Parts: sequence; C-alpha cells; structure tokens
Amino acid sequence: MTVVRQRMLTLTDDERAQLVEHRDHDSNPQVRERCAAIVKIANGQSAHAVAGQGLLKPRDPDTVYGWLDRYEKQGLEGLLSRLHGGQRRRFRGTQ
Repeated sequence: MTVVRQRMLTLTDDERAQLVEHRDHDSNPQVRERCAAIVKIANGQSAHAVAGQGLLKPRDPDTVYGWLDRYEKQGLEGLLSRLHGGQRRRFRGTQ
C-alpha cells in the first residue's frame, strides 16, 4: 500500500498578506488565480482539490503543483513571472 502525503505550505503573516492583496487587487486575472490557489493550499486544502474544484474553472493538478513549486522556490515573484498572453504578434507579409 502506497501512502501519499499531502503537501503542506506554511505562510508568514507578511506572505499571506501579500498573496491576499494580489488575489484581491492584481490587474492580471492569472495572478489573482495563482495567488488564490496558494492561499487555499496554505489553508489546508490539497493542491489536487484546489485544481479540481477550488478555482473558477478546473485546472490540471500538475498546473497547480507547478505554481506551488514556483512559490516555494521563488516566492511571490515565481507567481508573477511566466504569465501567458501579452502583446499579440501579427505577421506582416510583403504585399
């Protein structure tokens, strides 16, 4: 029988305050979602549960575990980096 241990995350008051501030007020919805996921994990939910039911739309659990890994290694900066989107590139062919 394999025992799977839930990953735990403990936040300081300052770390929690930063995450909540970005969760509630960041202009980028990706940052708000990532911060919300980390706060829920710190509150005791499993990353797998957060991925499946804890966000506005279900995410692959590997995605949420990736956010958790980056937060543990880089802090808030890890959640703010590598965002999708940005300025659209348009191909301009010769006419």
